Amino acid sequence: MKAMKRSTLATLINATLFSAVAGTSFSALAEEEQAKSNQLEVIQITARKRVENAQEVPVSVSALQGDNLNAYSSAGMDIRFMNAKIPSLSVESSFGRTFPRFYVRGLGNTDFDLNASQPVSLVVDEVVQENPILKGFPVFDIARIEVLRGPQGTLFGRNTPAGLVKFDTVKPSQEFDGYAALSYGSRGAVDFEGAVGGSVTDRLSTRISALWQEQEDYIDVKAPGFEQNDVLGGYSEQAVRLQFLYEGDDFTGLLNYHYRDLDGRPIAFRANLIEAGSNNINPLYDNDVVYHDAASRSTQQVETQGLSLKLEWDLPEHTVTSITAWESAEIYSRADVDGGYGANLDFVGYQGPGLIPFASETADVIPDHNQYTQELRLSSNFSGDYNYQVGLFLYEEDLTIESYSFDTFAYDQGLGQYGAQNGYAYQDQDTSAWAIFGSFDYTVSDDLKVTAGLRYSDDEKEFYAKRTKNPTPWNGSPDVLDDTANPSDSHVSWDLSATYKLTDDVNLFGRIANGFRAPSVQGRILFGDEVTVAESETTNSIEAGIKSDVLDGQGRVNATVFYYQMDDQQLTAVGGGANFNRLINTDKTTGYGFELDTEWVLTDELNATFNLSYNNTELEDDSLAVAVCAQCTVTDPTYMVNGANGPEARAILDGNSLPHAPEWIANATLRYTKELEGGEFFVYGDMSYRSEIDFFLYKSVEFEGEALFETGLRTGYLWFSGDNEYEVSAFVRNLFDEQVVIGGVDFNNNTGMLNEARFIGAEFKVKFF
Repeated sequence: MKAMKRSTLATLINATLFSAVAGTSFSALAEEEQAKSNQLEVIQITARKRVENAQEVPVSVSALQGDNLNAYSSAGMDIRFMNAKIPSLSVESSFGRTFPRFYVRGLGNTDFDLNASQPVSLVVDEVVQENPILKGFPVFDIARIEVLRGPQGTLFGRNTPAGLVKFDTVKPSQEFDGYAALSYGSRGAVDFEGAVGGSVTDRLSTRISALWQEQEDYIDVKAPGFEQNDVLGGYSEQAVRLQFLYEGDDFTGLLNYHYRDLDGRPIAFRANLIEAGSNNINPLYDNDVVYHDAASRSTQQVETQGLSLKLEWDLPEHTVTSITAWESAEIYSRADVDGGYGANLDFVGYQGPGLIPFASETADVIPDHNQYTQELRLSSNFSGDYNYQVGLFLYEEDLTIESYSFDTFAYDQGLGQYGAQNGYAYQDQDTSAWAIFGSFDYTVSDDLKVTAGLRYSDDEKEFYAKRTKNPTPWNGSPDVLDDTANPSDSHVSWDLSATYKLTDDVNLFGRIANGFRAPSVQGRILFGDEVTVAESETTNSIEAGIKSDVLDGQGRVNATVFYYQMDDQQLTAVGGGANFNRLINTDKTTGYGFELDTEWVLTDELNATFNLSYNNTELEDDSLAVAVCAQCTVTDPTYMVNGANGPEARAILDGNSLPHAPEWIANATLRYTKELEGGEFFVYGDMSYRSEIDFFLYKSVEFEGEALFETGLRTGYLWFSGDNEYEVSAFVRNLFDEQVVIGGVDFNNNTGMLNEARFIGAEFKVKFF
C-alpha cells in the first residue's frame, strides 16, 4: 500500500507539472489547435446555475456523458452504476434498485430509514430530490451528469455540505430527433428506452422519453422445507418523462412531468454470508442462492411522480428565473432481513445457515409523501467586470412512514398465508425550510476572476412517532409508545473562490467554503424505544487545483487537493443490538486528499480517460461509542455497559475512518474506433476500482468490505442509412464476475449483500434526425 501511495502521488505531481509546462508551450499554437479535428470537446456544465466551460469553473467537478455514460449504464443498471466511476464518489443501497446512498469525499449517511437525510444532494433538472426514494429514479435520456465535490450550500442550499450530484435531461428543441434502443441479456433481462421530440409550432416544442426494463427472478431458495427456484432478483420497471418548451422572444417556459413505476424484489440478504473470523464469502452461497424462509413474500413496489415548471424572462441586463416543482413518492418494501431460516424454532430443530438468533421479516411503507419547492432567481447579464445572481428558495415536505414486523411462522387468516403481522409503528414528519442567497462575480483582471457567495437558511421539522404493537416484548419496552421531536435551526453558508489564467490553456483555482446540514430525526421505533435527533452539522472546506488542456488540445489534466473539517457531523449508529437506527453527533471529522481527472486523444482512433482519487477521513471524538454487532469480531477498543438484556459492548470510535469511505477510487476507459466502408467499428473498455471499506462506524473483521474491481467491455458497429444512425453492439458488465460483499446487517448475524454478477447482453439502437 505504501508503494502504491508513493507511485500515485508521483503520478499526480508529474501530471500536474507536465500540464502546466505543456499548456505554456502549446498556447502559442492556437490557430493550429483550432484546425485539428481530433481534439477533446469542450465540456459545458451548469455547476453554478449558468452555462460555463468546465475548465474555467473554480469548483472540483466531474462530468459523465456520451460514450462513458452509455457504457456504464448498459445492462439495465440502476443509478448505482455510478459507484467508483467518478473520483471521490461511491454509491450503495440496502434496498436494491431504489434508495441509493451517495458518498462524496467519504461523507455520506448509512441510515436506511425512509426519512433519512444525506449530506450529498441529488438535483434533477434543477429540482432537489430530497427523500431517498426520489433519488432512485431511472437514468435515461440524460444529457449530462455532474458531480460537484465539496460544500455547495450557497447556490444549492440545504443538505449539501459534502457535495452535489446533478442530472440534466435532454430538453425539447425545434429540431426533430430521437432514438430507440433495445437490449437483451443475462437472466432474461430486457431493456428498452427511447425518446422523440420536435416542434409543435414555431414557438412550442416537445419531447417524450420512456423506459421499460424487466428481469426474471433468478435466485433460488435452498432453505429446507422452503426450496423453490427463481424466487428473487427480478423486477419490472417503467418510467416516462414528458416535456414541453415554449420559446418566445424574451421568455421561455419549460414544463416537465415524470413518472416511475417499479414492481420488483428487494436486495437479497444472506444470513452468515460472511465467514466468522474473516471477511470471506461463505462457500454455501453463489450469487443466485439464498436460504430464506420468507422469500415468497418479499416484494418492493415503488411509484414516484413529479411536475415542474421553469419560467425564464430575458430582460435587457437581467434574467429572471422561476422554478416551481412538486414531487411525490410511495413505496412498499418487504424483505426477509435476517436472511436465513428456522430462527427460534426449537421444536423444529433446525435453523441456518449458521446461528440465527431471531427472525426478522419487516416491511417499510410510504403511503403518503409530497414535496413542494419554489426557487426565484435574478441574474445579471452585464458586459462589464461585475455580475451577480440572487434568489429565494422555499421548501415544504409532508411525509408519512409505516413500519411492520411479521411472525414468519404465524398464519394470517385475512391474507390466507403465513407471515402474520406482529408489530406496527408510525411516523409523521413535516419539514419547512426557506433561504435567501446571492453569488457575486468580479473580474479583477484579464487573468483573475473571483466569486463570493452567501446564503441564509432556516429549517424546522415537526415529527411524531407512535408504536401500537411491539414485535419484541422480551426487550421490556411497552407495547404502546409515542414520542415527538421539533428541531429547528438557521445558518449562514458562504464560499469564496478564484480562478487565475496561467496561460490560455491552464487555469489555477482555489476555493474555501462553508456548508450546512439541518437537524435530522430518526424515529423508526418498531424495534426501538426512543426518537433520536442529530443537531446541525457544518463543514469548512479548502481546496486548490489546476485545470489544463495539454498536447495541443489532445489531452486534459485536472487535479485538486483538499482539506475539510466537519463539526458535529450527523452519524447513524446502524443496528447493534436491534434492527434500529440511532442518530448521533461526533465532535469533529477531518478529511483530506486529492482528485485527478484526465482525458487523452492518443491517436485518431484511440481515446482514453484515467481518473484517480484519494480520501482520508477520521473521526475525532474520544467520548463517542456505539453498540456493536451480535456475532462479529470487533477490532476497536470496547467497554461494557448494562443494557436491557444484560451487559452490552460499546466500541470507541475515536480515530476511525467513516463507513463506506474508500481511500482509493480509480477508473479508466479506452475507446478504439476504426472507420470501415459505410460505417465504424468500435471497442470500448472500462474499469473501476474502489479500495476496502468499513460497513459500520466501528471496525470489525467480518464487516470490512474487500476492494472491488470491476471491468466492462462493449463492442459493435455503427453506420448511417438515410437520415438515421444505427448501432448494433454486444456488451458485458463485471467481465471477470468479481463477487464481493458490499454491505451488511449486524444486529442478528453476519448477514451481507453481494454486488451484481456478470451480465452479458446485446443491443440494437437507432438515432433519427
